[in-house]
Amino acid sequence: MSGHLPTSPIVSVLLHVADWRTATDWYAQVFPSAIRVLPDTDDYGHLDIGGVALEIVNADDKVGSGPAGTVVYWSVMDLDAEIARLSVLGARLYRGPLEFEDDGRMCQVRDPWGNCIGLRQRSRG
Repeated sequence: MSGHLPTSPIVSVLLHVADWRTATDWYAQVFPSAIRVLPDTDDYGHLDIGGVALEIVNADDKVGSGPAGTVVYWSVMDLDAEIARLSVLGARLYRGPLEFEDDGRMCQVRDPWGNCIGLRQRSRG
C-alpha cells in the first residue's frame, strides 16, 4: 500500500447500466478527456477522469440503473453548452437548471440508462 494520499477524496464512482460496453463508449464521449483503462477482467468498463475512476457495471437485482438518491456533480465551464452537448449524445434534462446567489448554476441530466449526471457551473463570470 502506498504512503501518499490521493488528490481527491473520491476514488471511484460506480454506474449501473443495462449494457456496460455500450455505456462505456457513451461515457467516453461525455468525458472526451477520460483515459480508458482496460481492467484485468472483461466484466466492466473503466474510465479515468482526472484521477477518479468511473466504473461502469451491469445493473442487477441488488442495484438497478436510474436515479436512486445519490448524484455526482461534475464541474463545467458553460452549463448551457454542456446541456446541449450531452443532449446531442442522448442525455435528457431531468432537473433544473437552478441558480444560486453566488451566480452559480446546476442541473441534472439523465443518461440513456436513467442514471443522473449532475452538472455544476461555479459562476457565469
